[in-house]
Amino acid sequence: MACFNAAPYLRASVCSALDQSLREIELIIVDDGSNDGSVAIGQELAMADRRVQFHRMPRNGGPAAARNHALDLACGRFVAILDSDDLMHPDRLRRLVAVADAIEADVVADDLVVFDDADRSPPQSFFRGSRARRGEWITLADYFRETRLYGRTPNLGFLKPLIRRDLIAANGIRYDENLRIAEDDDLIVQLLRAGARYRTIPDAGYFYRKHGSSISHRLSLADVEAMVMAGERLAADLRDAPVGIRRALARRNRSIRAARDFTLAIEAIKARRPVAAAGLILGHPRSIPLFRMPVAARLGRLKGGGRDTPPLPPSAAAPRVCFISNQRLIGATNGSSAYLIDLAKATRVAGREPHLVQPSPAIFGRLPLFRLRPEMAVFASHHVRGAWRIGDWVVARDPRVHLSAAVGVARRIARRIGIDARWTLDRPAPYAVAARWTKADQLFVTGHARPRADIVVADYMFQSRAFPFVARPGTPTAIVMHDLFHARSQGFAATGDGDSVAAIGRDAELALLGRGDAVIAIQQAEAAFVRRELPDSEVILAPMAAEPVAAPQPGETDRLLFVGSNTAPNVHGLRWFFERVWPAIRAARPAATLDVAGSVAAAFSQGGPAGVRFLGLVDDLAPLYAGAGVVISPLIQGSGLKIKLIEALAQGKATVATGITLQGVEEIASQAVARADDPTPFADAVIGLMQAETARATLAAKALETARVHFSGDACYRAYRNWLAKITTNRLPQVSNEEARLCA
Repeated sequence: MACFNAAPYLRASVCSALDQSLREIELIIVDDGSNDGSVAIGQELAMADRRVQFHRMPRNGGPAAARNHALDLACGRFVAILDSDDLMHPDRLRRLVAVADAIEADVVADDLVVFDDADRSPPQSFFRGSRARRGEWITLADYFRETRLYGRTPNLGFLKPLIRRDLIAANGIRYDENLRIAEDDDLIVQLLRAGARYRTIPDAGYFYRKHGSSISHRLSLADVEAMVMAGERLAADLRDAPVGIRRALARRNRSIRAARDFTLAIEAIKARRPVAAAGLILGHPRSIPLFRMPVAARLGRLKGGGRDTPPLPPSAAAPRVCFISNQRLIGATNGSSAYLIDLAKATRVAGREPHLVQPSPAIFGRLPLFRLRPEMAVFASHHVRGAWRIGDWVVARDPRVHLSAAVGVARRIARRIGIDARWTLDRPAPYAVAARWTKADQLFVTGHARPRADIVVADYMFQSRAFPFVARPGTPTAIVMHDLFHARSQGFAATGDGDSVAAIGRDAELALLGRGDAVIAIQQAEAAFVRRELPDSEVILAPMAAEPVAAPQPGETDRLLFVGSNTAPNVHGLRWFFERVWPAIRAARPAATLDVAGSVAAAFSQGGPAGVRFLGLVDDLAPLYAGAGVVISPLIQGSGLKIKLIEALAQGKATVATGITLQGVEEIASQAVARADDPTPFADAVIGLMQAETARATLAAKALETARVHFSGDACYRAYRNWLAKITTNRLPQVSNEEARLCA
């Protein structure tokens, strides 16, 4: 890392290097005559971590001289370049080394995420076309073709590859210290001439920051003249090279000369010498196409309202908590959505500002549009990729979603009129929570979460993959656990069923959970598991809260109620109840009815047995709870959120539940719920409560008291609010006084 006056960025850049999952690294920082506080920061970082070396050049000699000094000190098998204002993905070096070793490559480069530090323009990935999708080899001729200055294709000279150090040493390769720009490019040319095998991979692992002090996107006349001279020397050295290489180099050198002519004309324009500028342009017409760049930049500023300063944060007094979620959040329509909204409300209570970023259009599934409920207003901002926002409506931009919705409607109509054909079978859309991340998702996080992320909370462990793309190393992070998914997977495997979310192993789940500074667990058992397996992670126990009613509600004798969303545990549990339990209940109580509320109805397109009524999504569940005599929760797989159980307790209801339902809250709720795990005891428990109003009222009273004592909002979210207060106090001010002065 060459460093020159990088105080505002140096700490974050070093943090991204030290956070690498490949731990066997050395970080060599060479300061090139900084006078802005970089030296103090670098020395502090070297004192804090033995892997960091900090060295100072006697005078400013440019990045090439600083990097040559670092090469002299390096000991590792590989060398990687990180600019002092850029960042790296935590898995970047491990990934590049693995590729280099697997295919015997000498140089490996990954894609860049190019982002504007002032957030004036959206982030972009660097690769285009086939290179953005798959790995490719690069020859010397390829490299010359794709490093034309100011060309219309990505310039490979901007890449920051991993390089085998022995190749550098064996060939005496050095940076050209006459170049203050394009010194990286010159080094790669030397490596390729020495026979290096150069490979690109499509993964985005390097975060290239654009800001006002960047030098790589600014050319002075002296810089470009040095590049012209270097190109001429290279052409002389390669005069006997194959014709393809010479032609590619000749075109590249012409682009450098055109850049020189363009720079001369721009300097004349800035000096208010229009006649001289016109003469230069007419005398060197190959520079004319390059004027598209300042024209496009000017038009972009005009389109953006001429804003030349970064947008101010919404509130200097309220740290921003950015929730990243890939579940379809309409409102408190299911357990996981209600829980996340409750956390956002608790964030507000703690004096922080919650924002919501949803990077995957997969949240639409086959629903082309949805309307946000009033409770979504808790979020100060809400950004959904691939969507139009029209008032409270969120509309999918992808026409395939609308087509899929139309096909789904046609299938349902066909089934209702009796058409029994293969094409009428319903094929549920993949569950978005565990959807594979795409580059577009990653860039959306960089563009929309980064400006709003003083603290980042991932909704489900799968979204912890977003943390690096927030591009703010050192930002406090937390993961909302929701469930212990490997335990769910084992439960489903035991019965031969499949999970609606994702099948994942124990080690993979721990790896994802370990990416956060903290894990928010809903159940005590899950909290204990994480504390035991991830001792370096802070565990926040935040049970699901519910608002208790005023008095117990025994309800009507023969009315049962089930409330659930369309997830595998609910679907399988309800089928088990219909097949194994409901017939015995109807035999004993022929007048018994069961109301099924929630989106779980979508899994029962043919309806249910006699006496069962599917209600779908219900805006207000309170009347249903009040009227029901018994609430059932017949889960036979899964764990996670207990919202419907807790909701039933808070509604003062007599409830019959399985041990799976009670997992994690057994000690608290076991005396307030009738437990039964087998079909006959479950049916007997339901029938007994139906027949004995006194027993039903007694159990309902115990349920309500349990909810009041253990599941109030203040009690459930106190630990989370305390964590927010602690990290806001201890971790957010990460800049030195000198950095603060410079940033101001």
